[in-house]
Amino acid sequence: MNVQHVTPILNVSSLEASFTWFEKLGWAKAWDFGDGFGAVRNGECEIFLCEHGQGSRGGPVPPPDDHWRDQRGGAWMSWFLSSPAEVDAAHALAVKLGLVVPWPPTDMPWNMREFHIRHPDGHTFRVGAGLEEE
Repeated sequence: MNVQHVTPILNVSSLEASFTWFEKLGWAKAWDFGDGFGAVRNGECEIFLCEHGQGSRGGPVPPPDDHWRDQRGGAWMSWFLSSPAEVDAAHALAVKLGLVVPWPPTDMPWNMREFHIRHPDGHTFRVGAGLEEE
């Protein structure tokens, strides 16, 4: 098997509300079939969105103390940015927009700086970039 591309599919409660949410973070509506299935795109990256299907949702509940072990459903996905400074700028934007940010920018032991954003349907996005080698 030689996989050429991977496109995640997220179960969302509202396709239109999800388009709006992603657009705040620089994603653009790529297409919409008109039947509750569409996609957002950022550069070469694309995420399919399926209204009320194809996966589970976690729901808009407050983040638990240890959100790394969140078992409520919803997908986790990593978004890789070009630099730690871009991670910090993305975090500042998310906070300014009032989005749920259950984990602040942190230099992790695996040589990444990352923070987490939670979609209203409970999907968590790990936004990070590699740290410079010292």
